[in-house]
Amino acid sequence: MRRPIPILILLLLAFTAGGLINEHLVATAQAEAGQTTNTLPLVELRTFSETFTVIKNNYVEPVEDKELLESAIRGMLSGLDPHSSYLDGEDFKQLQEGTSGEFGGLGIEVSMEDGFVKVVSPIDDTPAARAGIQAGDLIIRLDDTPVKGMSLGDAVKIMRGKAGTEILLTLIREGEQKPLKIEIKRAIIQVTAVRGKMLDPGFAYIRVAQFQVNTGRKLRTEVDKLKSENDKPLEGLVLDLRNNPGGVLTAAVSVSDAFITKGLVVYTEGRSADSEQKFNASPDDILGGAPIVVLVNGGSASASEIVAGALQDHGRAIIMGSKTFGKGSVQTILPMKNNAALKLTTARYYTPNGHSIQARGIIPDIELKNIKVTNVDPEFERIAESDLTGHLENEEVDEEDEETEDLASRDFVLYEALNLLKAVAILNHKKAQ
Repeated sequence: MRRPIPILILLLLAFTAGGLINEHLVATAQAEAGQTTNTLPLVELRTFSETFTVIKNNYVEPVEDKELLESAIRGMLSGLDPHSSYLDGEDFKQLQEGTSGEFGGLGIEVSMEDGFVKVVSPIDDTPAARAGIQAGDLIIRLDDTPVKGMSLGDAVKIMRGKAGTEILLTLIREGEQKPLKIEIKRAIIQVTAVRGKMLDPGFAYIRVAQFQVNTGRKLRTEVDKLKSENDKPLEGLVLDLRNNPGGVLTAAVSVSDAFITKGLVVYTEGRSADSEQKFNASPDDILGGAPIVVLVNGGSASASEIVAGALQDHGRAIIMGSKTFGKGSVQTILPMKNNAALKLTTARYYTPNGHSIQARGIIPDIELKNIKVTNVDPEFERIAESDLTGHLENEEVDEEDEETEDLASRDFVLYEALNLLKAVAILNHKKAQ
């Protein structure tokens, strides 16, 4: 079996560029895009010119010069690595819409594996998520068209479409004996990057679905809101990064910085001086040191891995779940004069302790797969005092116990994270006495 090719492409009108985007390098790159000190290789250019002429004169159908040259550019970039690509004017516009949080499409992040389209993660509250698409699904057919033999770009174009139109995905899922057919209606997608709620008094939950430009600010706002709704200071936080495909580098830094008070958050290294950057934390912890559990899985990629890696290296959080996706490269958007852009891999990023995540991922402190809790048949449960006829009632009935049991059946990993936070809080209280 060939190694998977993890080309992260977010479907905005079923397409945008996935992975980690370094927005700070765009302006510099734009100024320097037309400048080069390298001498053009004349021998290779003659070969290119000869190939161009042969195709123009002998291909079975007429081909426009622009189409041939754009295909050549796409080929140069796709031959470098899975994440570098050419964005024409329309693609570039859709990428900008995607990082701002509103776009049209299915709402899934995909890669290419063994000739099929692999789902890296569905995005929260999108048509794909509501239809039951799962991380790890292999899409083998789009409507009546087999995926095998397509490029990822070709598959993405088929998945594009007007909001309200439908597409039938045929996919293979681990554990299923037969391919599944799932029909999805395309829609305009507004990604809610940050959501929060209280799990129990004193214990908060924050879900980060994507890293957009303003995600760090939204996270701080959500934490402040939860603090104001709670009668006492927060004793712990579950930060849920499961199935978060990544996004903007500075957003990952901002989220990490919210909980780290000093030292490196992440650093990048590449060939150019601009690609070498260090991001440091500011002396401010919005939780005041309260414990954090970060939830991750195989759909947590790129910017999610930066946050998990930074909090893990600083000993600021316990990472729970399964190994993350393992994308450790940075893409820079280089605008061109024809309103197109190059998405070029310019650097690798490293956690504060110098670990590269590329093809390795973040290894959780506590590995826990997303298992489903099976309720025990009441017929086989032991009889308790409360089951006896005429038993005395307890005046202090706690409804939270029932809610906790319900959480265990809905999301066992989150249930375990909450229990871990409670245990750490109890231990901290005992130490303080």
